[in-house]
Amino acid sequence: MSLRITPLTDPAHGPHGRRLAWLASDADSIPAGTAFLRLLDGGQEHLAELDLRVHPVERRKGVGSRLLNTAVATARDNARRRVVAQAEAGSPGDHFLAARGFRKVLAFRYTRLAMADVDTTVLAGIVERPHPGYRLTSWQGTVPDDLARTFAASRRAMDDMPMDDAEYGTVAWDVDRVRAAAKAVEQRGDHLHTVVAIDASNGSIAGFTELVIPGDGAGDGQHYGTGVLPEHRGHGLGRWMKAESIRQAHRDYPGLDGLLTDTTDSNAHMRRINDDLGYKPTHTTHQHQLDL
Repeated sequence: MSLRITPLTDPAHGPHGRRLAWLASDADSIPAGTAFLRLLDGGQEHLAELDLRVHPVERRKGVGSRLLNTAVATARDNARRRVVAQAEAGSPGDHFLAARGFRKVLAFRYTRLAMADVDTTVLAGIVERPHPGYRLTSWQGTVPDDLARTFAASRRAMDDMPMDDAEYGTVAWDVDRVRAAAKAVEQRGDHLHTVVAIDASNGSIAGFTELVIPGDGAGDGQHYGTGVLPEHRGHGLGRWMKAESIRQAHRDYPGLDGLLTDTTDSNAHMRRINDDLGYKPTHTTHQHQLDL
């Protein structure tokens, strides 16, 4: 198959990483596949994230291999030590990566909560139950100025999330980074909702959960992350915050169909919270890693 790989100009450059893109097309200039390579920074300068897709009718013709070779060479040229990619368990992509030197390092369990199944009475019982020493607050969009510093500091709650053999490094969060992340959601037209647990003794944020709702308030929302600082664990804050996040989404977006979340398969604690709140499994993906 005569194949041309064309570098693309990708608009998704951000302040904390950049993304490169390529288009594979045949002799008639018909697109056959794409590859996107995100070069991370802020504590993850060793990583490149690959998203490679080949049209089903063009598979097994060398398209994926050509795109992969191009992306891997670029990762090496940018001094990356690892390339990571995800594929649904048992899919052609899963087998493709394994056959080309990637090793499976992590499994993600995806689940969904149908809004029609939400029991608001149960949620109210969870949210209204006292958690001595803590209180909940929330906001939409960018973090309020008076909470920005402590919110950025609370992001280290994700640093010890179970990651099996994956080598993600430690993401460096500061006020500018959390504001930039919120701005990115706003610019694509979606709504970012954040619920946090406040330590009543000093007003600092002990934990957070984030939820992104589509701009039109329809379809499925996506949980972005839930974390509790190590020194505040054992008080049920994760379940408390997530229940409040669900309650708000159910109340404020009547056209919403469901909420999606993903959890590493080895994160038994968060899996248990999701199960208790009514999330049902949809599929599993594998994260593969290529050592350069």
